[in-house]
Amino acid sequence: MSLKYAVLAALLEGEASGYELSKVFDVSLANFWPATPQQLYRELERLAGEGLIEARVVQQERRPNKRMFTLTEAGRADLRSFAAEPPRRPTALRDELFVKIQAMDGVDPAVTRELVEERMSWARGKLDRYLRVRDRLLDGRTEEEYLSESDRIGPYLTLMGGIAFEEAILRWCERVLAVLKQRVALG
Repeated sequence: MSLKYAVLAALLEGEASGYELSKVFDVSLANFWPATPQQLYRELERLAGEGLIEARVVQQERRPNKRMFTLTEAGRADLRSFAAEPPRRPTALRDELFVKIQAMDGVDPAVTRELVEERMSWARGKLDRYLRVRDRLLDGRTEEEYLSESDRIGPYLTLMGGIAFEEAILRWCERVLAVLKQRVALG
C-alpha cells in the first residue's frame, strides 16, 4: 500500500490543510502508517494532480496563505475500491531493537537493558497519547455507546489496534527485562 490511501482515509474526516493532516497522521495514523510532513505535502500534490482531491487557497492576513484539501468523488470511489480489496500480504515487523536483541549474546546486559527501557519509555508515551485520543473520541461515552452511535468507527478501531500494539510491546519489554535480570543473577 502507498501513502495515497492513508491520506485519502485521513481526508474522510473533512477538509484539512497539509499542516492539519500532518497532525492527524501524528496522532491517529502514526500507529500504523507514519509519514513525515514532507512526504504528506508531496502526496497531496500528486493526489490533486490525479483529481482524487481538490485544493483551495485560503487567504490569511498575518500568515502565509494556506491550501485546504478535500476528497473528490473520484477520490472517494478509489478509496472505497481500495477498502474492499483484501490486503496484499500480512504486515511484517521490521524493528531494529528486535535485531539488537537477536544479537545481544556477548553484549553487556546493562546496554541491552537500557535499550529495552528506552523502548518502554517510547511505548508508554505513545500509549498515553493514544489513550488521550481515545478519551477525546469517546467524550464521556462508553465504548459501546461510541461504536453504536458514531458515524465513523474506523478511526476508533485502528486506534484500538495501536493501543493493543503498544501494550504488547510493553509486556514484551517487561519480559525481556525479567529474563535479563534472572540471567545476571545466575551469572
